[in-house]
Amino acid sequence: MVLFPSFFNGLARTMSSSSSSLKKTKSLERDAAAAGGGGKEAAEELTKDAKRNELILSSSGIVKSTKSNNFASVCSRRGQKGVNQDCLVVWEEFGCQEDMTFCGVFDGHGPWGHVVAKKVRESVPPSLLCNWQRTLQSSLNVEMELGGLSNQQHRFDIWKESYLETYAAIDQQLKQSHPKIDTFFSGTTALTIVKQRNHLVIANVGDSRAVLATISDNGALSAVQLTVDFKPNLPEEAERIKSCRGRVFCLQDEPGVYRVWRQSGKTPGLAISRAFGDYCLKEFGLISVPEVTQLSITSRDQFMILASDGVWDVVSNQEAVRIVAAAATAVGDGGGREKCARRLVEYASRAWKRKRGGVAMDDMSAICLFFHEVEPSPGGDGAESEKKKCLD
Repeated sequence: MVLFPSFFNGLARTMSSSSSSLKKTKSLERDAAAAGGGGKEAAEELTKDAKRNELILSSSGIVKSTKSNNFASVCSRRGQKGVNQDCLVVWEEFGCQEDMTFCGVFDGHGPWGHVVAKKVRESVPPSLLCNWQRTLQSSLNVEMELGGLSNQQHRFDIWKESYLETYAAIDQQLKQSHPKIDTFFSGTTALTIVKQRNHLVIANVGDSRAVLATISDNGALSAVQLTVDFKPNLPEEAERIKSCRGRVFCLQDEPGVYRVWRQSGKTPGLAISRAFGDYCLKEFGLISVPEVTQLSITSRDQFMILASDGVWDVVSNQEAVRIVAAAATAVGDGGGREKCARRLVEYASRAWKRKRGGVAMDDMSAICLFFHEVEPSPGGDGAESEKKKCLD
């Protein structure tokens, strides 16, 4: 695994055919030095460059890497509550590292939730790159003492520290730097992953969910949940909220839906225990600290699904894996990996109508990230096809 080279060197490699591009790279390096190694301007330039090269997708569609077997299918559909407050992003060759992919799903809530979600989506990747690069540089001596690049735990510690710094800074910036955005009663979840070759780092705030599809010992494709749905009634979450003078309870007309409330018990109540924004509840136990975990991807692991809670409210983990696997191996107009995210969202939409017909449908978004090539199979178990286009 190539761990140490900075994303500036990665940018230089990808642009080496142009002398003007090389000059630009040196300029970015000077920006980073002037910023004390943070490289904010450089990270922003990397983002712009990735968009120009179509390495970043932030709407329904596909992203296929030319440098690896990664393939991402993406779909976001507006529900029945107004503007779509979900947004997502896939960035191949993240930070100009050929073996690195970044994915994220953000589910906004509140009057300005769609604005907050997009702001966090725009802020996390470049900020994470800055913090990752700085942490890499500062840990160089430690890496050498631990035997170089082979210590996976140390690699994970670098990512974890970078994530914690990134999320804390962005949450603070939302409060201080955006007076025109109401983040007092609005916020967003954030589920993001960084895949570097076979090393996967997952950071989660809120109740969006990541699920892995892996081949079990008996040869069947099984679903493994990789994240925790951070609901207020989870014991550790409830303990923290109560220790901060917050309250956790359900309304009479929402049995089973636990919310965080201020001490007075007055609105608003929030059905998640971790979120960006929502400053009306931050002093009552709501936090934006991500749970950061890691996974080593093996040949048994086929793909992963990142989706907002609108999907998981009506579709089980195993159902989702079955639908995506069927779509990926089907042939014809209704199949193929390109259609997987759309097929999952369409399935969830129909499931919502069956199970929650009297409740306004939530926004639904999904990213299906494949790790290996998939062989088409005419047999597929054929999840239903529906020729409706996803709405951004």
